[in-house]
Amino acid sequence: MSRLLLVRHGETELNSAERYWGYSDVKLGALGFSQAERLRDRLATEKIDAIYSSDLKRALVTAKTIAARHQLDVTPCAELREINFGKVEGLNLEEVTKLFPEFAAKWRATRSVDLGFPGGESLTELGKRVGGFLDRLKKHTDEETVLVVAHAGVIRTLICQLVGLELRYLYQIHVDLGSLSIVELYPTEAILCRLNDISHLDGI
Repeated sequence: MSRLLLVRHGETELNSAERYWGYSDVKLGALGFSQAERLRDRLATEKIDAIYSSDLKRALVTAKTIAARHQLDVTPCAELREINFGKVEGLNLEEVTKLFPEFAAKWRATRSVDLGFPGGESLTELGKRVGGFLDRLKKHTDEETVLVVAHAGVIRTLICQLVGLELRYLYQIHVDLGSLSIVELYPTEAILCRLNDISHLDGI
């Protein structure tokens, strides 16, 4: 058995919880740094053999903060970037509905995995990109623990792909900023044994 630790980056300067930030390289805010430090302390005694991260600053800084306790290098991976929201980048839901009413109506009505964001990616395209990352994991032995620091869409996609859920169920999985999820990998199956754990964030 190998273990996959899935961490969502911390809060950004531009409110990741409220706006669609995908490829935009926004930085961690003060709260995000605190969340990263809590994750560092939470995972300080965890056996970790390798660390991968999205190459965007908010994830990479979170990963490097955690890595400091393990004396490990972080491998940046472009395929772990959040979905490309295209023209929707930086908008909130109200603004998307106002500026792109046709897209917003289709998205609410169908939640189709093939519906691309205006000028951006679809969930199907995100799935193909993230699926490519899974090939990297094949080089690790069954006894290794791998930490992946990424974004909400990427983590939910990885969970779906690993446990055999259709990508359309992605919207039924929630992962908070600074959260930890754990998947145990066996030769013939994967088991989601922890989802969206934020107990380490109590008090902030």
